[in-house]
Amino acid sequence: MIAYAITDPITFNFNTIECDLRRFSLNSNIIVYRDKLNLNYAFFAKRFIEASKKYSFEKILLHTNYTLAHELKADGVHLKSTQFSDIIPAKSLGLFVVISTHTIEEAKKAERLGADMVTFSPIFQTPNKGKPKGVKALSNVASLLSIPVIALGGLITEEEINICLNNGAKGFASIRWFK
Repeated sequence: MIAYAITDPITFNFNTIECDLRRFSLNSNIIVYRDKLNLNYAFFAKRFIEASKKYSFEKILLHTNYTLAHELKADGVHLKSTQFSDIIPAKSLGLFVVISTHTIEEAKKAERLGADMVTFSPIFQTPNKGKPKGVKALSNVASLLSIPVIALGGLITEEEINICLNNGAKGFASIRWFK
């Protein structure tokens, strides 16, 4: 099972970086540094990657910036659902590519363009993310793709994670579950 930790200022702090990364490493095998408001993202991304490499993560990703991910030797990039045009250039740099999707059409397009994995969201109710897609939609998307579909959105309990896994998800991604 893929357990994908998405960092956020509420779950990750550079003042407690070692403690936070240790906590994430106990429960996840993929991690992404995501901080949409950090004006010094490149500087902190470098610190994040260097510190994360001390732990047993299978993949260490950066959010949205595939050229920075390549430059800093991250394993890959997590692209937003508005970045489909970045899949091919990111793959050409040898990066592992995850992209956020919200519809069957987006998920199929991501696979066609060469993404390694998609997140599909929101599955459950989550703040500011619109109406949940639900597990039936997740199951439908997962049945149509040959790449891993990762459930995202509102997953905060083991029960919710298991429901997603039982409906075709190859894993889950979360911010709040890893707090």
